[in-house]
Amino acid sequence: MVLAGVKTKCHMFVMRLSHSGRAVHRIYPSQAQEAFLEGHIDAFEEFGGIPFRHIRYDNLNSAVSAVIYGRNRQREENERWILFKSHYGFDAFYCQIGLAGAHEKGGVEGEVGRFRRTWLSPMPVVASLGELNERIKEWDTRDLKRRIETRIRTVGEDFETERPLLTPLPAQRFDPGLVLHPRVDRSALITVRMAKYSVPARLIGRRVRVSLRASELVVFDGRTVVARHGRVSAKGGSSIALDHYLEVLRTKPGALPGSTALAQARAAGAFTAAHEAFWQEARRVEGDAAGTRALIEVLLLHRSMQAPDVIAGIEAALSVGAVSPDVVAVEARLHASGPSSGRHHDDHDERREHRVVSLTQRRLADPAAVIAGLPADTRPLPSLTAYDELLQRRTAADETTNADREGTSAS
Repeated sequence: MVLAGVKTKCHMFVMRLSHSGRAVHRIYPSQAQEAFLEGHIDAFEEFGGIPFRHIRYDNLNSAVSAVIYGRNRQREENERWILFKSHYGFDAFYCQIGLAGAHEKGGVEGEVGRFRRTWLSPMPVVASLGELNERIKEWDTRDLKRRIETRIRTVGEDFETERPLLTPLPAQRFDPGLVLHPRVDRSALITVRMAKYSVPARLIGRRVRVSLRASELVVFDGRTVVARHGRVSAKGGSSIALDHYLEVLRTKPGALPGSTALAQARAAGAFTAAHEAFWQEARRVEGDAAGTRALIEVLLLHRSMQAPDVIAGIEAALSVGAVSPDVVAVEARLHASGPSSGRHHDDHDERREHRVVSLTQRRLADPAAVIAGLPADTRPLPSLTAYDELLQRRTAADETTNADREGTSAS
């Protein structure tokens, strides 16, 4: 396949039901055990149950540690594979070694070739494995309408008779990830399978629990998820989130422009054109350090608010030249509570337009102009004449009183 413009070798997991021929396909970057387990979980959830008798396998390393010769179909299984089978309640049937067992799972072997010829030729061009697997789900759904050779009924129709025979899914989902406990280095990075991933800077020097899955890596601090990254398959690669360094950058704003975290955020589209425009305007008005700190305060809003709301707040603030994070926060909350949020609003609320009003611009503008949505101000300028007259009267009264006191003293 062509992944993000590069021809990439990937691996396909296939599970096929023998009676109906319904199959589930998934693409993973490796054949590691976490991909093997994750493929099972996706297949069970797509089927809505688990085959009640057994599932046939060849002697792959993800399940079998050793083949015990002299005993028919006796295998030494991986400990995690045993836990997985116990969790979902099914048995494994291992085919014989070599050509002797080739016919024992011919259905799934043929399914691999059929699916590749039908849907993966020519090679698909995608931006990510997630995009490809979404396409594959659609293709699997379309395959429900096909007929296998001379069968009268379609795959989907035969599956409806097979569905009630499946064992129900367990209440909890098995975590297919490989559990590791790396230490966070001074750059707030952990190293997993020769790739680096960022975590919040407050965890520097501590050990964290990692679940390394087929397509993602999840980092836990105790029971709390503190980071989630797409799995990096390239040796020496990295996945760095800008959000993990915001507290540090707030005290050292000069480190932001050349940081790897900012470069990756731009490449991933998380640091948008709206953020760039706000940063540029804030530095022009406030200076480099203060302007960068204002941007960081805006980026911190993403932790408690949806990205579209924050971006709408940025655009509203920039529309009147405001570079205050407080203004962005207020406008973001107004956008979140608008009609598109799903909350109830009366007709007056729907007609009312929320926008930032710049009093400075309003005061300095031409009175005939319409600035920030306000009508022209036709009120006369305030007058202090009456106040000046009052002050003059009070001054005269004070002078008369002082004169009387002086006359009394002289007599």
